Amino acid sequence: MSERTILVWFRNDLRVHDNEILLEAARKADKVLPVYCFDPHYFPTDGRVKTGNFRAQFLLESVADLRQSLRNLGGELLIAYGNPVEVLPQLAQQYEVNEVYHHREVAFEETNTSEEVEAALWKMQINLKHFIGHTLYHKEDLPFPIKDIPDSFNTFKKKVERDSNVRPCIATPENINTPAITNAGELPILEQLGLTPPVHDARAPYLFKGGETVAWQQINQFFTSQRLNSNAKASRNQASSKLSPWLALGCVSPRQVYWEIVKHEQETNNHPLMLELLWRDYFRFMFKKYSRKFFDPEGFKNAAPELAQNQDELFEQWKTGHTGVPFIDASMHELSATGFMNNASRQTVSYYLVKTLKVDWTRGAQWFEEKLIDYSPASNWGNWSYIAGVGNDPRENRYFNPKTPAELDPKGEYVKLWLAGEKVV
Repeated sequence: MSERTILVWFRNDLRVHDNEILLEAARKADKVLPVYCFDPHYFPTDGRVKTGNFRAQFLLESVADLRQSLRNLGGELLIAYGNPVEVLPQLAQQYEVNEVYHHREVAFEETNTSEEVEAALWKMQINLKHFIGHTLYHKEDLPFPIKDIPDSFNTFKKKVERDSNVRPCIATPENINTPAITNAGELPILEQLGLTPPVHDARAPYLFKGGETVAWQQINQFFTSQRLNSNAKASRNQASSKLSPWLALGCVSPRQVYWEIVKHEQETNNHPLMLELLWRDYFRFMFKKYSRKFFDPEGFKNAAPELAQNQDELFEQWKTGHTGVPFIDASMHELSATGFMNNASRQTVSYYLVKTLKVDWTRGAQWFEEKLIDYSPASNWGNWSYIAGVGNDPRENRYFNPKTPAELDPKGEYVKLWLAGEKVV
């Protein structure tokens, strides 16, 4: 009897723990071929940058960490560069693959790629098996079908907290038995991806490094600091878990974070991290419901916001941090210098671009797509459409209520830090 080989296609699930496709492949196949493919579509082409250097660097670190984790289990990660629609069928043929596993995505570009890969593999009589592994709540455990998900986050939150349960984490394979790989591929450097290495800004309060290993260090550090600060008011930086970059690339799963909350806290529903995880789930499920409408200026409200005449000029001022509004400019400087800003600042600068400057909100969403180290299509475009009033019910601002600069920076320390040497109007 010939050996059975399953190719595991890693995308935004760069971990070995709580990874169903890896465990299932290890259980059902004699050989497992883990693959990560750097798709040139997501790197600088035709003058547009979809992935900036901060996120690309974080991605490279995450892939390197995944490779080491697989080696620790006796396996290997094959790293390729090219269109997955071409690369995966070639690898499937070369290594006599019987089936390909991957986690299902929700944004249209990613789902289109999956469909094209599936069609190419099907011509070879190879099945692409889809798994669900990016959400806190499994789709099958929701109290409503995807098509009936409430357009109100508050309603969604109440129903899933009342009627749904979070599944246990998936076990980790004891070992990974890969076929003899003729060329496992080298991890590219940023220059090969058309990018320059990011320069660490000394003002940055935190330096992000990719990978499952560092993700768990961050989780442990967060809950330790929460205990230490339980009787004291947390600082601006202590208040945030900063887990979003690792969640975005799947270096850690929402389920893992949830069970850490359960482990460390008496109550989960009121924990600030739970709210973040629920919003992530909600936007992913809403993307399944509305698909490409989240990328249209009118969203799924069929009415785009009013726009100013001088769009290009106003957008340039905003993205470069030269609006003359100190807190807005400071926040945009931080984003460009670090690839990150906290959620309250994101809401504030987004609201300013859309409501005050009256600039097309999709331009802001595209800028965040390039710059954010923790970019995730559903969360980013869902947030922006929400702020623009063309997505989920904007009247429920108890969860998304943009703060004033006075509330966010009462002593002006943040503005002073990020606008040092800048002329403030």
